Amino acid sequence: LAAYGHIYMYRFRPCIDMRAYPIDEYPAKCKQAAAIMHMLMNNLDPRVAQYPHELVTYGGNGQVLSNWAQFWLIMHYLAEMTDEQTLVMCSGHPQGLYPSSRNAPRLVISNGMVIPNYSSKEQYEKMFAMGVSMYGQMTAGSYCYIGPQGIVHGTTLTLLNAGRKYLGLEDLAGKVYVTSGLGGMSGAQAKAAVICGCVGVIAEVSEAALNKRWEQGWLMEKSSGLDDCISRLKAARLECRAVSIGYVGNIVDLWEKLVAEHKSTGELLVDLGSDQTSLHNPYGGGYWPVGCSLEEAQHVLATDGKKFSNLVQESLRRQVRAINYLTSQGMRFWDYGNAFLLEAGKSGAEVKCTDATREFRYPSYVEDIMGEIFSAGFGPFRWVCTSGLGADLEQTDTIAAEILCKNLAAENPPDVRGQYDDNLKWIREAAKHNLVVGSQARILYSDLLGRIALAEAFNQAIAEGKLKGPVVISRDHHDVSGTDSPFRETSNIRDGSMFCADMAVQNVIGDAFRGATWVALHNGGGVGWGEVVNGGFGLVLDGSDEAGRRAKSMLVWDVSNGVARRAWAGHPIADRTIRFIQENEELNMRVTLPHHVESLSLIEKALDQE
Repeated sequence: LAAYGHIYMYRFRPCIDMRAYPIDEYPAKCKQAAAIMHMLMNNLDPRVAQYPHELVTYGGNGQVLSNWAQFWLIMHYLAEMTDEQTLVMCSGHPQGLYPSSRNAPRLVISNGMVIPNYSSKEQYEKMFAMGVSMYGQMTAGSYCYIGPQGIVHGTTLTLLNAGRKYLGLEDLAGKVYVTSGLGGMSGAQAKAAVICGCVGVIAEVSEAALNKRWEQGWLMEKSSGLDDCISRLKAARLECRAVSIGYVGNIVDLWEKLVAEHKSTGELLVDLGSDQTSLHNPYGGGYWPVGCSLEEAQHVLATDGKKFSNLVQESLRRQVRAINYLTSQGMRFWDYGNAFLLEAGKSGAEVKCTDATREFRYPSYVEDIMGEIFSAGFGPFRWVCTSGLGADLEQTDTIAAEILCKNLAAENPPDVRGQYDDNLKWIREAAKHNLVVGSQARILYSDLLGRIALAEAFNQAIAEGKLKGPVVISRDHHDVSGTDSPFRETSNIRDGSMFCADMAVQNVIGDAFRGATWVALHNGGGVGWGEVVNGGFGLVLDGSDEAGRRAKSMLVWDVSNGVARRAWAGHPIADRTIRFIQENEELNMRVTLPHHVESLSLIEKALDQE
């Protein structure tokens, strides 16, 4: 505890090749338990996890479990579990197996569920040190992480939609995107930039992290310093060459170099900008300050926490000054849901907006770029082929492409067709981009009917023997209904309910009794502890009729819940979507629909009378 700030029980770390083994190799009494083992071990695979020895999958402190003794306990319980038992996990602690029914979840997880008045970062550090609570991020603590592929896909869609909205372009050739982070999830940015056809320049303070991405083939070029980085950027921009360029150093130095270039030459070298440092944990190593090496910063962090905090805050202020200058010259910048604007604002940086309709001068990517996608019911649908066979994943890619083609052939609004187009391109090219790290997994964005069609088609393929093992369907918690987060997923909810968490809590409860194999509910994730409530699920498709029924029942709720909430908040696309879903009599759903004010003058008159 004195040395690490937490008792990880390293002596219990198993001496095995930690990875997702084929489902039939697990010593389990039921397939659902074996599938959970498969997913759990993938989250701890050293190729996948950011800090595997500390049981951290991504985000700097996104725990799978709290210590290694818990790993042995959960694996033991899963090996003994029957189809009429449910395992309860409380912030990493395997509380035990309880009697339930075949229709109940096999696993129920809660992470960081503390009394609201005690949900501060200071209390988190104390409770985590004591081992009584933990920060599960999103899919780390729910055992549904699929490696950096998920954020590659999300970043790809974000960049494509940012190009359309901010630059009016379908083709990003010759455009430059500058950001930071090549560690856990942020390591996906280099790959996404190339898929989008632009020039991606990514700063990373850790040379080891940058080299890891370069060796994996996710980063194409390494620069030797700022001048070399700028030279490479200019050449690729001129040639309209899709390339990812890594800069070993602090992102603040890179932003300030871009400012200096503009002031000396009048040339704006960057079109789009963001940040993916782990600012949900700014004073614990999620963000390294400018002006000192990584090793020097680590020493200050370990010996003088107050000085480290001051350095971080000054670094954020400098970063924002540079960004503000570049945006005044035409660059477009957004918060990538990592609490950048929140923490920069707390540090005294000039990020506040003078417009009373919003808090910050820059939008969250959900608020401005991706939010209407959620309103249409589109979100990150995932699947994992538990056979471990690449051939099974290839078969599911083919099935997914066929379903997307059918959806494109149907009559749909232009915004919906655009999403089908983007995701069809993604799924057709996914294999050639070598996106699999760890389990045989895939992701795409789909709406409700698309998700149901995918689940039913996968289940049928298993029943017919076209797939050699069960498929786990899941999603990122960052989805239509899965997360209440006023600075990210629900940042565009303007009816006053953006700080309410009913949607995420109700979603997990509803998924649990509609057919999910396991469910998880978390405090924190994305923008940090105390700022978010989010949840997710895993559902095992085994080719049975029962699995198909479960999937359809659960998915209808899992998507429609968030669409209905957004419709009630006044989003026209969500209103259109939920009415379309409700008209499908087969789904047997009725929701409370909003009656919109016909004229704002009615509100003005009412206020005048007050």
